[in-house]
Amino acid sequence: MFARTIEKRIKEKINSGKAIVIVGARQVGKTTLIKKILDGLNYLFLDADDPTIRSLLSNPNTEQIRTIIADNKIVFLDEAQRIPGIGLTLKIITDQFKDVQLFVSGSSSFDLGNELNEPLTGRKWEYEMFPITWQEYEAGIGFLKSEQQLENRLLFGFYPEVINNQGNEKETLKNLVNSYLYRDILAFSDIRKPEVLEKLLQALALQMGNEVNYNELSQIVGINKTTVQKYIEVLEKGYIVFRLHSFSRNLRDEIKQNRKIFFYDNGIRNMIIGNFNPLDLRVDKGALWENFLVSERLKQNIYKDTFSKMFFWRTKQQQEIDFVEERDGGVFGFEFKWGVKIAKLPKTFTETYKAETSIVNRSNFRDFVVI
Repeated sequence: MFARTIEKRIKEKINSGKAIVIVGARQVGKTTLIKKILDGLNYLFLDADDPTIRSLLSNPNTEQIRTIIADNKIVFLDEAQRIPGIGLTLKIITDQFKDVQLFVSGSSSFDLGNELNEPLTGRKWEYEMFPITWQEYEAGIGFLKSEQQLENRLLFGFYPEVINNQGNEKETLKNLVNSYLYRDILAFSDIRKPEVLEKLLQALALQMGNEVNYNELSQIVGINKTTVQKYIEVLEKGYIVFRLHSFSRNLRDEIKQNRKIFFYDNGIRNMIIGNFNPLDLRVDKGALWENFLVSERLKQNIYKDTFSKMFFWRTKQQQEIDFVEERDGGVFGFEFKWGVKIAKLPKTFTETYKAETSIVNRSNFRDFVVI
């Protein structure tokens, strides 16, 4: 098992009088992490995938909750999003059972965010969890092995089950995509046409790292622009994709409203388009490299509370920078190159924003993905 970056932060919050909530996609290791933290302790495990548990926890009163909890001082509720009205139930536990430490995991932010945010305001510590990070991976298997596995990670991604099933990555990813990506998203959103979702995902996967146009996507997929935007928001809540917006402050010719779409995991993206060819046979090698770097940076920024804002930059004259980060009052620009060690970054950007710029390539990427 890989040691997870947020484990130490979570342990520090135990017995602080608040619920500890971990959200993220299925199969990223939420349950495994909480069980590791609770290893050797007595606790009540409530699995909301079990219909009996769902029934018991759907709108119970205080006395019913008291009966369920009994003498347990630690309660772990898994897959909380499956229980209607779970936020109010958890509020009762945190308010009425002060000596109970509550752990909650949820596989998406579809309903869980709305269910928990208001009832548990001021009553929870919430953490997002993602597939394995490069830092966790390298710490787990060592520098040399991780270096040898870099191409595989660009192709197959970082889901724990994928990493732990070498030789069966494609089959594992297929099961992940079919069981979680389609089934769960359709179950927890009001999308009624899986074939439209699949078509949109393929279009996004093929445009990964490029600026996307909602009007263009609506024509490709055959739905209106508003529906495209709604579907993309659903995919974001399901921790499949995320958006980067364009950086714009001073220059009149900067592109202001555009956005790029990235995938949280390269392996999921490659399964969607059905392409696991080696890097030297691919035309999208640069896109895979960029997606890997941006997704790793996102994980680090969230795990380590850097409060960085992430963008890309482009002008109408096609001057561009792959990735821009705004943090601590400074602006930093990064250009991503798989093989090239030298590249020119636009002076317009560096001079206008007094920005620090650098090239991230195959030889120095660790400095970028480990903050």
